[in-house]
Amino acid sequence: MSLPIAIALLFSVFLTSTLSGVFGMAGGLVLLGILLMILPVGTAIAVQGAIQIIANGSRAIFSRAFIDWKILGFITLGLVAAGVILWIVRYTPDLATVCIAIGLMPILVWIPKDWLALDASKPHHAFLCGLLGGGLNLAVGVSGPTVDIFFIRTMMDRRAIVATKAATQVISHASKVVFYWGAAGILTPFEWFAIAMAAPFAIAGTSAGHWILQRLTDANFRKWTRWVVTAIGIFYMARGISLLI
Repeated sequence: MSLPIAIALLFSVFLTSTLSGVFGMAGGLVLLGILLMILPVGTAIAVQGAIQIIANGSRAIFSRAFIDWKILGFITLGLVAAGVILWIVRYTPDLATVCIAIGLMPILVWIPKDWLALDASKPHHAFLCGLLGGGLNLAVGVSGPTVDIFFIRTMMDRRAIVATKAATQVISHASKVVFYWGAAGILTPFEWFAIAMAAPFAIAGTSAGHWILQRLTDANFRKWTRWVVTAIGIFYMARGISLLI
């Protein structure tokens, strides 16, 4: 990783953290796409996880008063189950599969509520959220749209949604770093330094996103979440198809 690329990465961390600070997702999708252009798949997923721990952790701290700890507990149980399954089958990701899987995710946020009435406030739904969302996060590096369908249709307000999802993602990204720790071993000391330097940029971006979130209505929050995620999904799908061709 050259110095210009490292600087561009820090700038990207700020912008993507701001995006996640507003919508509670999407930023990780964009950041992973950038990392996949400069690093091997497993390494990119591990690095994205490390950076997202900081971004989501700071967002969870900013909104800690709104975290629903009961929901978080059941989601964590589902995540552990997903991790055990992937470890047993010795799962290894490849770039085309990762891109296509992420490109398909936005379909979930457009499914009518009556078709798939998922609600993270229900214990069994929260466990399923952890199982599916956590499994996808480990398998392809992100799970935002999958987790989102369990929250966007609840009666929770936007602050509780963002706060609880942020805490969920901290745990999920931490497990991802552990899962791909071997792949992260190829990073040079300079690249580790660049990742460490990303911390204040992630926190600053999260703070900016938190400021914007407080001025966004619940209706606009739900509306723009769908369109932003869909645009990102189209990019990933196009890249995945191009890799197959």
